[in-house]
Amino acid sequence: MDATHDCSIYTLERGSAPLLISIPHRGTRIPAALVEEMTPVALRVDDCDWHLERLYAFAREMGASILLPEYARYVIDLNRPPDDANLYPGRDTTGLCPVDTFEKEPLYRPGHAPSREQIDARRALYWQPYHDALAGELAALREAHGHALLWEAHSIRSVVPRFFEGRLPDFNFGTADGASAAAGLAERLAETVTRDGRYTSVANGRFKGGYITRRYGDPASGIHAVQLELTQVTYMEEASPYAYDETRASAVQPLLRELVTAALDYIERR
Repeated sequence: MDATHDCSIYTLERGSAPLLISIPHRGTRIPAALVEEMTPVALRVDDCDWHLERLYAFAREMGASILLPEYARYVIDLNRPPDDANLYPGRDTTGLCPVDTFEKEPLYRPGHAPSREQIDARRALYWQPYHDALAGELAALREAHGHALLWEAHSIRSVVPRFFEGRLPDFNFGTADGASAAAGLAERLAETVTRDGRYTSVANGRFKGGYITRRYGDPASGIHAVQLELTQVTYMEEASPYAYDETRASAVQPLLRELVTAALDYIERR
């Protein structure tokens, strides 16, 4: 890495390749001021995208820039629009400042849900700096290389009835139905997983890409954004205490590296 920018809100490791790995749901910290207002359930941060920094460790060898937040999505969700608009109209989702878990357990004690003023303050304190860093790094990468790939790294339990029926495919690629990246990229990545034969995959299915993918992906200007929602069962234990599974992770990591490499090659040919 050429440089690391470390602050209380996020860490940005700057690399040498036209690649930015963003892991917006990696954070686990909850400010001390909120602890008394939140439920014991909230303090478990169950809906964290656990261990992705470790799973994507190979990206450092590829010269990637890596952006990591410190605070949990229960404080504020960095992958939601600043106006809290629903990215999947008609579907149940959690908001900019969630009030319940994926299992619909309350995050706040009665009468302590965040007010509009508190949400605005969190957006300024936590959300905006992360997005400023993300936008700035993408601009720098495009300036240096003429193009950039934003890889939005996410993970989720394989079964979450609130959001989808049955078991989710293992690899869920989202490019906002093709709007956030070069045409056909999501489909090409899904086909790569299918050829591998060990995991299931889908392109622009239940998860088409969150706010970050949709906001920053602009292939016409050289910035291509892909979201990968990976089932946690592929690399860890999905039940508390959410242990990293070295055997599963070491099996899936070479495929992840192949996918990121393929995406870079794909956009460089465009």
